[in-house]
Amino acid sequence: MEVGSQAAHDAWQGVSDAFNSECPAREVLEHITSRWGTLILAALGGGPRRFSELHARIGGISEKMLSQTLRTLVRDGLVERTVEPATPPRVSYALTPLGQGLTESLQQFLDWIRQHTVEVVTAQRHFDRQPR
Repeated sequence: MEVGSQAAHDAWQGVSDAFNSECPAREVLEHITSRWGTLILAALGGGPRRFSELHARIGGISEKMLSQTLRTLVRDGLVERTVEPATPPRVSYALTPLGQGLTESLQQFLDWIRQHTVEVVTAQRHFDRQPR
C-alpha cells in the first residue's frame, strides 16, 4: 500500500463512500467487481472448491492470477482457506458468511448479464458501425 493510501486508511472514520477516492470502500469495490474477483465469488457460490477446481471452472484465468485474487478475497474476509492435513495437503476455498451475503446480490448481477448480453453486443455492433 502506498504511503498516501495508508494515511487515508488510517484517517478513515468508518463512513463508507465508494465515490470518495480516499475511502477504503473503493478498494473493496475494486476487489469485488474485478473480472476475476466476481467470477471466483460466483464459482464459490455453489460450495467449497479446491484450487484446481476453481482453475478448471474459470476459463482463461492463470494460476498466478487465481492465487493472487484468492489471497485478496481471503484478506477481505469474503473467502476462507482451509488446509486439510493430508499428504499432500488439501486446500479448499469457501465463502465466509460475509461472502455468502455478497454473492447472493452478485448472482442477480450475473443473471442480468446472462439475460442481456445479446442486447449489449447488438448495441456495441450498432455503435461500431456508426461513422465517427
